[in-house]
Amino acid sequence: MTVLDAAPRATGRAPSPQAPAAVVMVRPHRFVPNPQTAADNAYQLDPGALPDDASALTALSARAHAEVTAVARRLRAVGVRVHLVEDVGDEHPDSVFPNNWLSTHPDGRVVTWPMHSPNRRGERREDVLDLLRASYVVDEVVDLSPLAEQGVHLEGTGALVLDHVRRVAYVALSRRADADLAARACADLGHDLEAFVATDAAGEPIYHTNVMATVGTGFSMVCLEAVEDPERRRQLEGRLTEGGRDLVRLTRAQVADFAGNALELTGRDGPVLAISARGWRSLRPDQRAVVTRHARPLPLAVPTLELAGGSVRCTLAGVHLRHR
Repeated sequence: MTVLDAAPRATGRAPSPQAPAAVVMVRPHRFVPNPQTAADNAYQLDPGALPDDASALTALSARAHAEVTAVARRLRAVGVRVHLVEDVGDEHPDSVFPNNWLSTHPDGRVVTWPMHSPNRRGERREDVLDLLRASYVVDEVVDLSPLAEQGVHLEGTGALVLDHVRRVAYVALSRRADADLAARACADLGHDLEAFVATDAAGEPIYHTNVMATVGTGFSMVCLEAVEDPERRRQLEGRLTEGGRDLVRLTRAQVADFAGNALELTGRDGPVLAISARGWRSLRPDQRAVVTRHARPLPLAVPTLELAGGSVRCTLAGVHLRHR
């Protein structure tokens, strides 16, 4: 494993439980939109539209590599610690999205999660876990990944949008988010589970919760219109605004532009919101005003990565562990 450009630990204000000051990223070398995930990811490029010659695919991968390098550089510039890990192997086209197989928790636990697509299950890397053990206090690694072979799937903080402040986990149910495992995992982690059904414009389940929902320290951005059940929608709105948290109501069109796929981080001078440049452009001025009351927006251009149906937040595995 090669880890590059791990910036010094941010020395400004202390991070909130919700906004980590460090992330793990994986820089891809053989990126391509994954044919195994296309069936239930409405935001992904149709595999039939991929170039069919080797040179074009190499150029596509090079653009993805450059985008991750630029995101890491921008995050380091605002004081976020970035553990930038090089991709390995030839069979993991979605390795750039480590938050699906890996999550860290303030109680010292690290969880590795069961992935739905067979070619994503090899993304779990012991060397990344060793990196975390070397730099942070890791009391336990909980390995749930073998459950994938039993047909049980829960794809990390793609499926679970965690409110570390109020101890709530929001889960949009899909074939990548098993309801029973979500309930068991949340009970073990000490989070209340808020599970719901959310659909895209075509009426299909949204594949990952973190595409439609972002929970920050003082605000959240959520596509409530994707929750068809009006009573469930009201319940979620009430839960999301507990404690005075501001709510940005996203549209399905804004979700398709990846406005919901964002992550609040703690930088040198306070909270920043890592968000897709495309997603930020899609927000109305009043929505942007809510965000900027709580965090400095950091729009990041990742158009190549977005061909795979994920965006900035998916590239960031937040580190909620205590630093050694």
